Amino acid sequence: MASAAALAREADAAANEAARDARAEVYERAGAEAPTAPAKPTRKDKRMAKASQSGEGFLKFVVNVWVTNFNSVEFGIYKHSRNRAKSRQFTKDMDVFAEIIENGERTGLLSYREDLWKDKVGTDKRLVVKLFSENLNWRATMDLMLARSVAQTFGARGLPVTTYSINTNDDNYVVYVERSANKWPLLPEYFSFFLIDQDGNPDFYVLRRDVINIGGDYTLYNQKNEIVGHLDGRVLTLGGYWTGYVKEGVADKRLLNVMKLLVGMILFNGSCRRHIKALYRDIRDGRVEATIERQETDLYMNPRRVR
Repeated sequence: MASAAALAREADAAANEAARDARAEVYERAGAEAPTAPAKPTRKDKRMAKASQSGEGFLKFVVNVWVTNFNSVEFGIYKHSRNRAKSRQFTKDMDVFAEIIENGERTGLLSYREDLWKDKVGTDKRLVVKLFSENLNWRATMDLMLARSVAQTFGARGLPVTTYSINTNDDNYVVYVERSANKWPLLPEYFSFFLIDQDGNPDFYVLRRDVINIGGDYTLYNQKNEIVGHLDGRVLTLGGYWTGYVKEGVADKRLLNVMKLLVGMILFNGSCRRHIKALYRDIRDGRVEATIERQETDLYMNPRRVR
């Protein structure tokens, strides 16, 4: 449970956020643009700026994870009901846990189905993370695929191999993110996925956890083993704070959405691995019947089936 000091900081942050929203509305009514203070560059920003000068430019985004619900999105008696009314994707058990900041402004929100993850057990327990715009318009959903994850874990002889599917609001293809079964103790873990380009060809990516890693740092490589992105986690935070970088030229909206959802995956990474490993053992030993929810079954449907 958060300390009194942490709650006070969250409450102050919520009050400041409400004040900023009111200030922005005044400027909007007057038809003027609100002035913004330049953000103080970090050492990582300076390194990326130096890379940009050599033609290696990177787009930047920040994921700030909240400790409590004392924020301008969910704080208030009727706030959750109003959020549900804005989007059908914002279900009753949605919990917004992080904001996404780009160019000093909030551009998105990360949330997950709290009841489905915290209150369920066995094969009923499933992680669903959703990305919304700042106005709660749905952008993308990341699902932990239980059946595929357990199947991969059986193939890896007990090493938990998690698999996630990502659906975006304007893409015809599902993105599958899978943890590599080629994992030795104390060595970095790998995740891989691919995106289909406009010509119908795949672009392959590998997300590798950094060897020297304290705050949850991951580096994104393309199929030529070139660095095209990075997730830089901050250590001394109450909830979590990641700065994401994606190389210009490959940083289309789909890849940016995937990278933002991958931060949510990192937050739940350890608990998802433990859940899949426990399911594997329970199914193997006959303690749990292998069943999956209808929502996950739909993701496995044959697109060429007769309808």
